[in-house]
Amino acid sequence: MSEAAARLSMSERELPGPSEEMIAAVIDLWRLKPPGPPNLFADRNFLRLRDCCASLHPYTRALGFHSALATALRALGLPCSLSKDAKGLPSRPEDAAYALHAAFLETHSKKLHLIPMDLADRLPPLTFGRARLGRFTPNQLRELFNEEQLRRTYPKHKLDADRFAEFQWLVVEETVEFEQDKGARVLPDLLIDFGQDLGRIEPHEGRHSGAIEAVLFFLLLAPWEDWAAMLELDWRGFQVPWVHTVDSDIFVRRATPPSPDSLNWTIDIFPDGYGGEIEEDVPLVRNLDLQAVTDLVKWDQRYWEIVGRARKSVLFETPIVHFFTRAFFADGIDEFLAHLIVIEAALGLHADYDPARRVSPDRHKRIGATRRMRHRVSGLLGKRTFGDQFDRLFNIRSAFLHGRPMGGISSEDRVNARSLARRVVCAVIDAATTGSFQSREDYLDDLLDAGLQLP
Repeated sequence: MSEAAARLSMSERELPGPSEEMIAAVIDLWRLKPPGPPNLFADRNFLRLRDCCASLHPYTRALGFHSALATALRALGLPCSLSKDAKGLPSRPEDAAYALHAAFLETHSKKLHLIPMDLADRLPPLTFGRARLGRFTPNQLRELFNEEQLRRTYPKHKLDADRFAEFQWLVVEETVEFEQDKGARVLPDLLIDFGQDLGRIEPHEGRHSGAIEAVLFFLLLAPWEDWAAMLELDWRGFQVPWVHTVDSDIFVRRATPPSPDSLNWTIDIFPDGYGGEIEEDVPLVRNLDLQAVTDLVKWDQRYWEIVGRARKSVLFETPIVHFFTRAFFADGIDEFLAHLIVIEAALGLHADYDPARRVSPDRHKRIGATRRMRHRVSGLLGKRTFGDQFDRLFNIRSAFLHGRPMGGISSEDRVNARSLARRVVCAVIDAATTGSFQSREDYLDDLLDAGLQLP
């Protein structure tokens, strides 16, 4: 058993322990030889353990509980589910019993989201909030991926930590509170209210969990478009092809990590010292200006806290974060539209289209919605040229939406849309943490005044 497992079992023993009957049932299950019974769910030792769980869980006879219990046992190292050469993977049955008992009593789950920074150039290591960006050794990655539990669950899977270590990683920690109902905690899919509208759209649901979205939003505030060496190719300094989550909840079945081949590689050729050449696979990168290494260190804990305070402001009550991160994942016209929607979410009002909702007295009765937006952009960023740029980009957006004849959107306009959206969001963050205003409506009305007064 590893040192980490030993420490875990000691801490678990400080909690109320399992019954002697549960310990005995686990010991008998641990005596089963590989490959185990044809049907584990029908094995008398398994059913005996299931019955021992009745005092900890109200739905031990519900459809799906057998599967959840088996998932937990495999995560704990059930010997009969392992291959013959799985040295060191089976845990002591007494430790497994304590861990299983403790798992039923848990109120929170700790999730570790592992995100490869595909295509990223050399970036400085960063730590902010509960996130880390940097390089990790193969052994560090094995620990992050919890390779021991992964091999217990998938004995034939091999984690290629050596190749993964050639990439930089974004690691995000998240603590999730369980549903109060113990059944929902172990069998969430089987306790769904089927009377509800299961096909409804949750408008504020993100592509990833809130913790991941918050971290990506924070990183995307950096001026990647200013650092990118090949803007005509893309402004992004990295890609997020997938997220692998390691959940501390042993009732959640682990997914196998994607292969390193799912990331972008290229061939590097260098001399072997004897007059020949060696070809080697290396990560493909999108080159960044050296200024990126110098400037990105400003994305630290202090700035993380500033952004966090801003997001609690009324200026962020609209889906700014949603569309800002959505633009990062989108392609083509959808990316372009998302950038423009970010600006509209940040600086637009329902009252722009409904005069009855405007701040009284309405000082700008004759100014339409689009002109209001243009002047707010100018007022926020302090130059009329920014408002003119929004107006031009907005016309491209309108041509597409209303079916007017149009050509392709240039890479310059694509980058300008991203840059303007980022500038607007960063300026709103600054205003939310340093400005003084009574309401979002008052703030945006003042921006309109400021934009109109610019030469």
